[in-house]
Amino acid sequence: MRHHNSNRKLGLKRKGRTALMKTMAVSLIRDEKIVTTEAKAKELRPYIEKIISKSKTDNIAARRLVASRIGQNRAVTKLFKDIGVRYETRKGGYTRITRLARRMGDGSKMAQIELV
Repeated sequence: MRHHNSNRKLGLKRKGRTALMKTMAVSLIRDEKIVTTEAKAKELRPYIEKIISKSKTDNIAARRLVASRIGQNRAVTKLFKDIGVRYETRKGGYTRITRLARRMGDGSKMAQIELV
């Protein structure tokens, strides 16, 4: 039975999934827009939105928690200086997922996730 197991496994083991989420979050923070598969974008959305919500309050505890989640110092500083300030009055919904055409090679559903 799959009770309370709502996250997608994406064909990866746990460490691979966490590494994937970290790198995708860093790429989204750095570029503010990435193209990936639809399933990965839907998994990234709650992960990055919790991080952005935490970055709206700039204190040492929030910085340490965000740094442990994404693990890159330049991304953390951009998150707290630029992105957290930008969404200070917004209560949620920091990302937008736009569906794109299917990928040519294997026909998988593609999507673009961007910061609003």
